[in-house]
Amino acid sequence: MPIEKSENLNVILGQSHFIKTVEDLHEALVTAVPGIKFGLAFSEGSGKRLVRKTGTDPALVDLAVKNILAIGAGHVFLIVLGDGFFPINVLHAVKACPEVVRLFAATANPLQAIVAEEGDQRGIVGVLDGFKPLGVEDDAGISWRKDLLRRFGYKL
Repeated sequence: MPIEKSENLNVILGQSHFIKTVEDLHEALVTAVPGIKFGLAFSEGSGKRLVRKTGTDPALVDLAVKNILAIGAGHVFLIVLGDGFFPINVLHAVKACPEVVRLFAATANPLQAIVAEEGDQRGIVGVLDGFKPLGVEDDAGISWRKDLLRRFGYKL
């Protein structure tokens, strides 16, 4: 199941176990990065089995809901981060959420969820994130990587 999004958007795809996920992830995101733009959708795996949603940007919320409905798996969440917001800035907060069981991906790359289905159950068994490698970095590639991280402010 492909995750539909534009190239400039990052997503975090994960699994959790409780309806409280929606509120706790919302609080974690806005606390980690004030002013963050995001949409979040979570599919209940029991009870009413609804897609629960929240966020700070209605278009991103709609995009998260659309993707979660397409995946159709229980207890799965998708966070769609707005342009200019990156997973590295919120991953610790997301992983610290007590309901989060696992993260499948945090990426701006093309992403597909591999799902399995048995009767009325469906779950994510893995992901396809990005593309195959084309080679190994050389000295120029190492220099480029280190310069990039310093430009972004991630290294001194």
